[in-house]
Amino acid sequence: MKINFLVCAIAALVPLITGFIWYGPLFKNAWMKEMGFTEESLQGANMGIVFAISYVLSFIVSLGLLPVVIHQMGIFSTLAGEPGFVNQTGEAFDTYTSLMETYGGRFRTFKHGLLHGSILGFFVALPILAIQAMFERKTFKYITINAGYWIVTLSIMGGIICQWF
Repeated sequence: MKINFLVCAIAALVPLITGFIWYGPLFKNAWMKEMGFTEESLQGANMGIVFAISYVLSFIVSLGLLPVVIHQMGIFSTLAGEPGFVNQTGEAFDTYTSLMETYGGRFRTFKHGLLHGSILGFFVALPILAIQAMFERKTFKYITINAGYWIVTLSIMGGIICQWF
């Protein structure tokens, strides 16, 4: 299974776009209050570097979403180590080819990727953020704002990857 880097690159834009809206017009004031930020304290950062590093990290997240939202990657990873598979020969490769011809398009919709992205958000991102926030003595509102961002973001990224990968 070949990785479509263009789709991953497009999906990697989602955290930046969602963040612009989420931490801007939607929750800017509440987020700033929870963080103890002021407009002045946010000045002076090199936002070009912040956005560039955020994009690279978002690209890594998009690659991590692949096996979560595309079930066919499980078939590939199960058979990839079998003799002849890499050379596109042998029983395992024939099985893979047959399965992909028959089932390769199953569950490859935006809606299905949205579902798996939201599951990842609820069952991985939310608990991680909540655990960290509790030790940092952050509020429930802080957890809600940040976990909500990641649930929405991972859902959209999952939808894009599942539909167009």
